[in-house]
Amino acid sequence: MKTILLILIGQRKQSAVQVQKVLTGWGCMIKTRLGIHDGVMENCSDQGLVILELAGERKKMDELARKVSLIKGVTSKLIELKIPKEKKAIKSVSSKTVK
Repeated sequence: MKTILLILIGQRKQSAVQVQKVLTGWGCMIKTRLGIHDGVMENCSDQGLVILELAGERKKMDELARKVSLIKGVTSKLIELKIPKEKKAIKSVSSKTVK
């Protein structure tokens, strides 16, 4: 199972520093981090998306999601992804006598 925290930052220029401070404080839980925003140079977007793969206790993950959501212009969503187990095919064996 993978636990992913999605963080949407609506006012990236104002909120990014605060989000970074929170993430730094919880850094030991973060296995993977990806930050995305539209545009480059002078056309840089004021919205950003951070995708985190988390490890550790679910209670702490919930708290991290809550803390970043308290920042103005920021929303977060914690999701769990599971890979379904494959069902094993049952082979039927019949015993026939060939004559």
